[in-house]
Amino acid sequence: MKSILGRSLTRSSTWSALACITLLGTPAAISAAPTQRAEAPAHRTQEVMDRQLVAALVSSVRTSADRARDRDRHPYATLRFGGLRPGLIVIDLQPEGGYWTRILAPYLAQTHGIYIAGVPNPGNLDARDLLVTGDGEVSATKAGRARLGPIQYTAFGPASPALGAPGRADLIIASREVHNWINVGYADKGFGDAFRALKPGGILAIEEHRAEPQIDPVLTGYPFTGYVPTPTVIALARKVGFVLEATSEINANPRDVKSYPFGVWTLPPSQLSSGPGFPSLTDAQRARFNAIGESDRMTLRFRKPFHSTSGARRAPTNAIR
Repeated sequence: MKSILGRSLTRSSTWSALACITLLGTPAAISAAPTQRAEAPAHRTQEVMDRQLVAALVSSVRTSADRARDRDRHPYATLRFGGLRPGLIVIDLQPEGGYWTRILAPYLAQTHGIYIAGVPNPGNLDARDLLVTGDGEVSATKAGRARLGPIQYTAFGPASPALGAPGRADLIIASREVHNWINVGYADKGFGDAFRALKPGGILAIEEHRAEPQIDPVLTGYPFTGYVPTPTVIALARKVGFVLEATSEINANPRDVKSYPFGVWTLPPSQLSSGPGFPSLTDAQRARFNAIGESDRMTLRFRKPFHSTSGARRAPTNAIR
């Protein structure tokens, strides 16, 4: 089936697109940070459909596994809340399986923007194939790469250099990765790298497994659960100079009790059922955890102030509400 990225939406495809938005997530409750002015019009008018983004979402470039996750990931609403619009320079930090890559690379190619993947090793060809195919066992073809659109690469990790020329990017996305930065010990570096790479006024959009509220205080299994307190993420961003602009409940999941044998990786899509030193899950347990869906997640939008010229700044002392 041919991708519809290269042409305008027809009337029938427009109806499909509208249905797609309903399925993929409409903007949920959005709260402006208490110290900020009202949101700019670009973020208030999310009811105006981005047809090219919808085209990217329904394109056959995406895998069946991507589509199966859309009900939990809410890609349209999440990207719109995060500030995505045509023609931006976007850095996607640690895209790994390529869920966002297969949306953003075609979208930005079509709208004359640039997609940059921030990966541990830009020379790793297997990792590049994974961004195209979504399957580590499948090599990307030349045709598959061409359909996806151009991808630039930059190194990002505990010991990586700068993400590129400072002040170049319009938008940086860190989706479900901050817990790893904290666990490995390079959270300050990660936020600092993002701050320096963004233009003044640029946006850091974060989606992360949310630790609170924790319904069951008794955590079993892995000591590293993958869940992070929201104030921790906000404090890390503010420490380097970011301003919290808005929060959203787009990716909230009240079914997530956050107490599992293998941390957040017990839930889809990882669905871990066994691990060293831990008993395997029974079929009944596996079914119960799968029914929860993907994790409860914070969705945050930070902005680099227009007057900022460098990374490290003293964190503001205003309270987090």
